Amino acid sequence: MGRRIVDISVPLEAGIASDPPGLEPKIQYIDHKEQAPAVARYFPGLKPEDLPDGEGWAIEHCQITTHNGTHLDAPWHYASTMDGGKRAITIDEVPLDWCFQPAIKLDFRHFADGYVATAADVEQELARIGHVLRPLDIVLVNTAAGTHYGQPDYVPTGCGMGREATLYLTSRGVRVTGTDAWSWDAPFGFTAKRYAETKDASIIWEGHKAGREIGYCHIEKLHNLEGLPDKGFMVACFPVKVKGGSAGWTRAVAIFED
Repeated sequence: MGRRIVDISVPLEAGIASDPPGLEPKIQYIDHKEQAPAVARYFPGLKPEDLPDGEGWAIEHCQITTHNGTHLDAPWHYASTMDGGKRAITIDEVPLDWCFQPAIKLDFRHFADGYVATAADVEQELARIGHVLRPLDIVLVNTAAGTHYGQPDYVPTGCGMGREATLYLTSRGVRVTGTDAWSWDAPFGFTAKRYAETKDASIIWEGHKAGREIGYCHIEKLHNLEGLPDKGFMVACFPVKVKGGSAGWTRAVAIFED
């Protein structure tokens, strides 16, 4: 038997349509030649040309949020409370046991953009793949958005997970979920239209806000979910520890024991 690791993350990348306008990451790349004078300043008498090939170190300056790239959202992102009134945990407080568990994939690519998935949809998909949820299972949702990452239509593409679908999972012990869409919820443009018609604020960010009732995390901007089977793999998604943060970047991977 051998271990096979499949990358299900996207890179932090500037200049593509990865987030709504104003929230995109900005990355300044400084190469070896540019940094040689900075290296020389640490060693009095050293000239940049004295360094091997006249090169220093390459570095990058990043202007990003904790929600750029593939990241794990903490309950603190959704609200100040979770589990019916307890203080919501931040990303540095998320139990690591939540982040390395057996995983399954729900294939929701057939749902229309803006559709809000229900508990019945989840139940039907679990029956199709023949899986009974176990506590701490990681549940990934493959949407139509997955293959559009970096394209102008990425953010408004794909279905979202509603409150009842989210609670269906978390009430059965699921504590980490994931999506290849920009958001766990339906794209905001569709929700805005429904809100304009109903003036019902409970539909805004309803999947996220379900964390007020049962605390959970989800991974957003996953990649390559269409290449995964329905089940039979582990997921590792340990987040970067941002003190008191609402999210942390993660190199999420699927692990197969072949």
